[in-house]
Amino acid sequence: MTEQATHRDPGSRSAIRVRDLVRDYRRPRTSLTKPGPVVHALRGVSFDVAPGERFGIVGESGCGKSTLLRILAGVDHPTSGSVQVDGFEVAGRSERQLRPLRERLQLVLQDPMSSLDPRMRVKDIIAEPLVAQAASGRRSRAAEQQRVAELLRAVGLPADAAKRYPHQFSGGQRQRISIARALAPRPNILLADEPVSALDVSVRAQVLNLITDLVDELQLTLVFVSHDLSVVRHLCQRVAVMSEGQVVETGRTEQVYDHPQHPYTQRLIAAVPSLQKALAGATTADLAAAELREIDEEQAAPGCAAERTTTV
Repeated sequence: MTEQATHRDPGSRSAIRVRDLVRDYRRPRTSLTKPGPVVHALRGVSFDVAPGERFGIVGESGCGKSTLLRILAGVDHPTSGSVQVDGFEVAGRSERQLRPLRERLQLVLQDPMSSLDPRMRVKDIIAEPLVAQAASGRRSRAAEQQRVAELLRAVGLPADAAKRYPHQFSGGQRQRISIARALAPRPNILLADEPVSALDVSVRAQVLNLITDLVDELQLTLVFVSHDLSVVRHLCQRVAVMSEGQVVETGRTEQVYDHPQHPYTQRLIAAVPSLQKALAGATTADLAAAELREIDEEQAAPGCAAERTTTV
């Protein structure tokens, strides 16, 4: 993995600490005599996220981004490795043991329509993470209703939205409801799994600005997963680039985008479309092929500088 300078205090405590994370899945068998093949979703992933940091994870579909996020949230278990959230070890814990984690860390999913119960009113959806607190006597019903009203205002929805159902809202509004639900228990860490990829461009900008404002206002630590590099560049301070279950490069967002070190990162950034490239008729495949030719020419050039150091 290529690690660019990040100017972080090595003695500072991480909000999220991941070390040597591995996740393997076994596919169903197709033969009576042979076990199903093993899929290596994550291969030795390691990184740190500082408190209050906006950390992006980018990569193509199937590189392991969503698997990594599910493990961070405690909804999937790693094959091996360590995941610590505020010093709390997540890997290998039972659901009962993960209960303290649910208040400190919340997840916003990609498709709000499938993640919101269509039979529940918005007020009940947002209050759902507060049920455990109410059952333990830490929160009254009146306080719960007040919290729902506060969250609706915070995400820019009217008060009467509380009595309606998810199907009565647009995609952007449903994602606002998902964000409100995630913020209900006052978490320190927010995980977002491609929360704007299913939205229109204009709505996408509104939701991104909302996430940015809420993260800054509430001083949250954000881990934002996306395959859209422009979104991560707009939102995140540091970025990790994933390929085939590995983190191949990490660093400050501007450093990684302006001076990518790993060949995969170079190809990924070169494939980002721009107005000039679109007017010239270039497709994403054309951009990637051109970058590959350029890298091959650099490596084949006589007297070429020493190769960049990467570790797997």
